[in-house]
Amino acid sequence: MTPERRARLLAVLNKRQSDITVVLENVFDPHNISAVMRTCDAVGVQEVYVLNTKIPRHKKWGAKSSSSAAKWLSVHQFTDAEACFRALRQKYDRILTTHLSSDAVNLYEIDFTGRIALVFGNEHSGVSDEIRAMADGNFIIPQVGIIKSLNISVACAVTLYEAQRQKKLAGHYDSCRLPEGQLNELLEKWGFEEEMGNEELKIKNEE
Repeated sequence: MTPERRARLLAVLNKRQSDITVVLENVFDPHNISAVMRTCDAVGVQEVYVLNTKIPRHKKWGAKSSSSAAKWLSVHQFTDAEACFRALRQKYDRILTTHLSSDAVNLYEIDFTGRIALVFGNEHSGVSDEIRAMADGNFIIPQVGIIKSLNISVACAVTLYEAQRQKKLAGHYDSCRLPEGQLNELLEKWGFEEEMGNEELKIKNEE
């Protein structure tokens, strides 16, 4: 890895946030998942959890929607909800779901400077009763239109950019927040991914 490439990758890794993650429950459209991943990469969310309890395990994401964002993220796939939540509880203090309920809090009332996991549900039925029961609460994105719902990738983007705003004000992007071991592991992996990408581009150009 050249010094220039290493510096460029480190500049991105130093902005990665270790205390916020996105959980996608039974989201069946790979393009929606990929769009979420693209937003995660944009705001520095490194960890993404994909929970499929009612649909088959995903084998790939929509490359056009993600611009290959998945290869720069740490994606954890689960088929068991309890196992997924055990893993989440080891890293995050609060787990909130997006769900319209009487006890739901406004997105802009959430403190995103703590260790938090955000659950987004299926395109048609939203977050399941099982997952809501396991979570710590619900939140809603305020809307004034007739249709009281947003596409999952849009809802996730709105939420994550509010999180980014708060975290930026709190100085979370001013210094590296990844554990040293994880940072070094990702740096090595990213360097390999980039080298492979350059090699593929070289082959295509030669053709």
